[in-house]
Amino acid sequence: MIVLVTGSTSGIGKATAEKFASEGYDLIITGRRVERLAAVQHALQERFKVKVTSLCFDIRNQPEVEAAIASLGTVVPNLLVNNAGLAAGLSPLQEGRLDHWERMIDTNLKGLLYMTRIVANKMIDGGVRGHIINIGSIAGKEVYANGNVYCATKHAVDALTRGMRIDLLPHRIKVTSVSPGMVETEFSIVRFDGDEARAKKVYEGMQPLTGEDIADAVYWAASRPAHVNISDIVITPTDQASATNVLRS
Repeated sequence: MIVLVTGSTSGIGKATAEKFASEGYDLIITGRRVERLAAVQHALQERFKVKVTSLCFDIRNQPEVEAAIASLGTVVPNLLVNNAGLAAGLSPLQEGRLDHWERMIDTNLKGLLYMTRIVANKMIDGGVRGHIINIGSIAGKEVYANGNVYCATKHAVDALTRGMRIDLLPHRIKVTSVSPGMVETEFSIVRFDGDEARAKKVYEGMQPLTGEDIADAVYWAASRPAHVNISDIVITPTDQASATNVLRS
């Protein structure tokens, strides 16, 4: 089995790649940061003795996506984990920055679509009864103040996941959504344009999830028997009851 994980250089993507490698799966990892990608590839190969192929490209760039996946030749992933995604900014809609909106839409939606279209067709053409797991968010289940465009992109991911499940049913390709609540990764640092102090405050006084927690859920969904499809998993910290209802000490 070959597992393709997008956005593998940090956070949930890196943890997911490590989880599958620890279980003996060969990997295809992707990312934009060539040095980080090479470091992750080397670490996985050395530690787990599995085959790891790295593809460095920008998921927002459709020709780059096509070229990267074409470079795999006849290799067909059995599992695609659409992990690459981000939030940019946290402000009222009327004060939102266009560059933030475009980054979120291009990454969270268009990038996911570019990857899914080409990999799903490889699965179909190769006769592979594959599996696609989309990393969504609690922001795809509810809307919170100042989350407007990010919430919209994750609601769209939720809808696309359900649509994929219907469209790919004739090909027996499973489709799953894993929607985390608060996970302490680089997520908030990216959202706040590198402001680490502001990012750290997001998780003050509570225990957030880790990338490994989400990776465990992804692996569990992917390792069910062939006749079982896990459609949707919502996973939150014990300290979080909704997007904005968080218990802090």
